[in-house]
Amino acid sequence: MFSLQGRIALVSGAGQSVGAGIATVLARQGAAVIVNDLHADRAEKVAAGIVAEGNRAAPAVFDVTDLDATISAVRSAETELGGPVDILVNNAGIADSRVNKRFLELTPDQWRGPIDLNIYGAMNCVYAVIFGMRDRGWGRIVQISSGSARTGQNIGVSMYATGKSGIEGFIRHLAAETGQFGITANVVALGQQKNLEHIYSAEMLEKALASIPIGRLGDPIEAGAFCAYLASDEAGGMTGQTIDFNGGSQTR
Repeated sequence: MFSLQGRIALVSGAGQSVGAGIATVLARQGAAVIVNDLHADRAEKVAAGIVAEGNRAAPAVFDVTDLDATISAVRSAETELGGPVDILVNNAGIADSRVNKRFLELTPDQWRGPIDLNIYGAMNCVYAVIFGMRDRGWGRIVQISSGSARTGQNIGVSMYATGKSGIEGFIRHLAAETGQFGITANVVALGQQKNLEHIYSAEMLEKALASIPIGRLGDPIEAGAFCAYLASDEAGGMTGQTIDFNGGSQTR
């Protein structure tokens, strides 16, 4: 069940944290994985780890906000892995230029980075693979998002949240437009993840944990397992949905 044998997956931002967990689990379920990252060392390390487990992967270093670079790199990786992308997980979402400040503290030149990455970056990856999915009559698109997209927070993430809100809306419309071609498109809204252990102070981490009913940060392998389900044949009846995967925080 939930086998991805024979499928080829593209995971953006897969060089660390949640993206690495997603790429690893998809490969364990049988998919050959294109491991994208902006930094070559990270993409190569994750791809090598997948291969060391006896699975198939290829690193692909490109900036998802550059459409031409995205298409070129995806085509090259498809050739290396021997087939077109069947599964896309849009995980890239933290811009190198991201600044965690409240809107009133931001300058206009700081608006674009998170919005370009989370909206145009995701759309570029979709554009690179969607026509092939349509022509073959099968495809899976999983968009990684955040509860910040639908919950106002006074923690300085307004631009990141704006990008996530926008891409969630796009995915709902994409699902409606492409369902007839055997393509599903869903959003997974993650809660706070283990990578925050390296970002937060001890006090901030304690506060974060207090807001999560399960009492711990999210696990990239768990997120990967959920994405593997959404990418499987068995999830063919689910599309256009935003599913919270956050340990019980930000319940509605």
